[in-house]
Amino acid sequence: MIFASDLDQTLIYSQRSLGSTMKSSGLIPVELKDGAPLSYMPEQALELLREVAERATFVPVTTRTVEQYRRIHLFQEQILPKYAVTSNGGNILFDGVPDLEWNRNLHRSIRETCSPAEDVYKIFREFATPEWVLDERFCDEMFFAIRIERERMPQEQVIRAAERLKAWGWGLSIQGRKLYLVPDAVSKSAALAYLEELSGKEVRLASGDSLLDRSMLDHARHSIIPRHGELYREQAEYLMTRVSGVFAAVEILQLAFELCIPNDRGTGKIRHDNL
Repeated sequence: MIFASDLDQTLIYSQRSLGSTMKSSGLIPVELKDGAPLSYMPEQALELLREVAERATFVPVTTRTVEQYRRIHLFQEQILPKYAVTSNGGNILFDGVPDLEWNRNLHRSIRETCSPAEDVYKIFREFATPEWVLDERFCDEMFFAIRIERERMPQEQVIRAAERLKAWGWGLSIQGRKLYLVPDAVSKSAALAYLEELSGKEVRLASGDSLLDRSMLDHARHSIIPRHGELYREQAEYLMTRVSGVFAAVEILQLAFELCIPNDRGTGKIRHDNL
């Protein structure tokens, strides 16, 4: 089986997002930047992830770029996933190396089905101002990630832009302090379908917290979300953890571990009463 999971705010948590939980014991740094810890994971969750990775195919699935993903030393030194999906599905790594065929085919699909990125950017610039746009990046030559002051964002203009971009084959999504502009051809579910075909295995469980995870969650046989994030605030109809915050990762991985353990018929099953 494949267990596919988003990373940030699902399995790993930044110092900023931890808040007072940062003082809790049992948090292990899993990402470094310039030698300083950047993201953490509960020790119990880390041990469960080790067990799951030994019994199933664990696939990290993230909107991070390849460079940002590689900062997570957990997946470079301790748990070494055979496959990883980065750039919201734009890149697939095999043993850490990008699949160039997937990347070429995806860029071709973007050109054929989505409006050019420069045209989309012009729409965004029509209402973007320094008052609420802090910085912006064109990630892996595929999508825009824009850091914003959400409280100052002109919501009605953003909603109108999102409707306009739909006809152009692009989606607009807001995740916390980030606004994303993503071509419809780039999705986590498409990347996972490709991996299912290559590996001959099914995505039996997926987890994630954001709207960009929805396609992946809908693709999997079973899905679970933490009790926080965009999907929680939208009251999306997925199985949900009891707790919010960093320790939701423990519940998610307990469920993944259950699915790895065969029952009397030789297949794993979800015990919903445990959540």
